[in-house]
Amino acid sequence: MRTVAVIGPPNSGKTTLFNRLTGLRQKVANFPGVTVEQHTGEVALADGRVLRLIDLPGVYSLLPRSEDEQIAHDVLTGKRADTPKPDAILLVLDSTNLGRHLMLAAPILALGVPTLVILNMADDLRNRGGKLDLAALAAQLGAPVALVSARQDEGIEQIFDFLTGAMPMPEPKELPVLQDVPKCRQWAGRVSARAAYRAPIPPKWTRRLDSVFLHPIAGPLIFMVVVVAVFQTIFWIADPSKEAVDWLFGVTGNWVASVVPAGMWRSLLIDGIWKGVGSVVVFLPQVLCLFLFIGILEDSGYLARAAVIADRTMARAGLQGKSFIPLLSAYACAVPAIMSTRTIENKRDRMATILIAPFMTCSARLPVYSLIIAAFIPNRHFIGSFVSARTAAMLGLYLLGFVAAVATARVLKSSVLKSGRTAFLLEMPAYRWPTWQSIGLRLLDRSKVFLRRAGTVILLVTVVLWVMATLVPYHHGHPPAIEDSLAGTIGHTIEPVIKPLGFNWKIGIGLITSLAARETIIGTLGTIYAVDPQSHQMDLENAVRHDLTPGGAVALLVFFAFAMQCISTIAIVRRETGSWKWPALQFTYMSVLAYVGALVAYHLIR
Repeated sequence: MRTVAVIGPPNSGKTTLFNRLTGLRQKVANFPGVTVEQHTGEVALADGRVLRLIDLPGVYSLLPRSEDEQIAHDVLTGKRADTPKPDAILLVLDSTNLGRHLMLAAPILALGVPTLVILNMADDLRNRGGKLDLAALAAQLGAPVALVSARQDEGIEQIFDFLTGAMPMPEPKELPVLQDVPKCRQWAGRVSARAAYRAPIPPKWTRRLDSVFLHPIAGPLIFMVVVVAVFQTIFWIADPSKEAVDWLFGVTGNWVASVVPAGMWRSLLIDGIWKGVGSVVVFLPQVLCLFLFIGILEDSGYLARAAVIADRTMARAGLQGKSFIPLLSAYACAVPAIMSTRTIENKRDRMATILIAPFMTCSARLPVYSLIIAAFIPNRHFIGSFVSARTAAMLGLYLLGFVAAVATARVLKSSVLKSGRTAFLLEMPAYRWPTWQSIGLRLLDRSKVFLRRAGTVILLVTVVLWVMATLVPYHHGHPPAIEDSLAGTIGHTIEPVIKPLGFNWKIGIGLITSLAARETIIGTLGTIYAVDPQSHQMDLENAVRHDLTPGGAVALLVFFAFAMQCISTIAIVRRETGSWKWPALQFTYMSVLAYVGALVAYHLIR
């Protein structure tokens, strides 16, 4: 299988093109030995061959200043033993911003690897009055050039012609290896001028929207309205979607119970696996809804504006706007967020961002928040008829995590990680309508991640927990109270420590298992309540409401807002910092803050 590298600057549509070429034949992993995320996919050619595509990080140059640029440089030059040197390169550039993006072409073409220069967003170039002489540009570059629109599936056949060897190749030109920015900029200007390039006219509505979205007062207010609307919509669809998935698990569970004889195995399947894993899977629609809105905001170009708005807040905490992108991705998961800090050149800014990223409310916390909020807060209006009390509570928890992150960053940047202010440079992408294919592939990928975790980590935890809660009592010949089981014994052992927070031993078991993954506490409680005869017939919300006081419920929410309940995050921090010192300090600090915060919340509410 031949290897083809896909590279380009950020916001060039590189990932959209990669998704278009590979379809569903792609996977996400990390480069061996480093935690920089990579996408790989397969492209089937008409002649039956299959090519392997590697989607490299978006970079502006091959000068390795950040980890992303180092990875791209090493892969393209064949310096990584674990990744084969590419046989060909697809260089994706934004045709509407060619003067700036051509700067990357010089060092790429100088490598001497067969390269197709792909000018993306041809529809924008055409519709906004831009023009370009493709033949002249190809002659100047000494490489074939294709004008395409990945979003509209326009010109994609030219890429397949290149990959199959059917595209005519111009005479190669000797190019100097240009690594410094001024020389690359001069070279790009000369090439674009000789190719009769005329930049498209910026659309008036883009300037008008930016005048509102980037306004120092209106911009943050609009951002808050967008966030409120997202979470209100999530709660609008939460109940019907949850009931639908819950009904499906109920029907399938009843069918399994009807075909499996009564006894230990049926208890394992129904009380352990079905109710444990099912209690987590029912929250999948809400998680996907969150990613749907994040994908729409990102693909439309709005989130880049949000980063500019956030730069002002980041500056007060001693950080820069570049930290906003990892912190934003931490709302999905802290692990890739910590990986993405490798784009931050300032090492102290990067370290501070790593240490505060777990405070951002990741999607694994969403099922926990949704369960407790639905159990204790009535679904009534809070602000007019638009914002419900549940939405306000959810927003408060997200804000609580963000405030803790900013306050911690302020302390770090004024003490152990003190450094000067770094300028924040960000290229604004044009506003565009998101494509359903891109959004659909993203949701499919997140579904796989969520269900894979439910089918591995959470499944393993629920089975082990069922054994601890059920098999030991059966071993003695009769099923005594669950408190007498091994799980009950462990829970009662730690109960004195958590009782001041309003938690009982069942919640304590959930806190322990949630170290594997935060949402595992849902599966844990689902299994415990299913095994316990007193709560066997209750649904999860009623069982939690029966076990927790309102003060204990608030304390549990505060605890999860602050605690670093994720072994994967701890492991990634260890790999990124190269020491156990920082993750140990981070885990201790967040645990103490979570305990103290929950203690205060419980006693205030009580």
